Amino acid sequence: MRRIALVTLVVDDYDEAIRFYTEALGFRLVEDAPRPDGSRWVAVEPGARGTGTGLLLARAKGDGQAARVGDQTGGRVGFFLHTDDFARDHARMTAAGVTFLEDPRHEPYGTVAVFQDLYGNRWDLLQPVG
Repeated sequence: MRRIALVTLVVDDYDEAIRFYTEALGFRLVEDAPRPDGSRWVAVEPGARGTGTGLLLARAKGDGQAARVGDQTGGRVGFFLHTDDFARDHARMTAAGVTFLEDPRHEPYGTVAVFQDLYGNRWDLLQPVG
């Protein structure tokens, strides 16, 4: 095994999720393919192709999955987006309307700030030390 390729993120709507992750966060749309059951296979990823873990944006099916949209990790930070230039990416994301829940802070492991995606899932934007 080399890496985790995709992590599923349950969303309300494919197109609004694609817009948020590509426009506000700067991810690339890797694939958007229709499936026989009427769903779509939608994958986005940050960075260069195949260099990290991407997200499979999966539209919620049924009440159980719909209840998880925006709260997939019980309110804790569940996703960690690394950057090599915190100030640049924080400014770009803020200008794009991303909601940061705190001011940037400096920790022994790096510069970090928690933000929410369009559904309320919590993420760290993190520039690791070194």
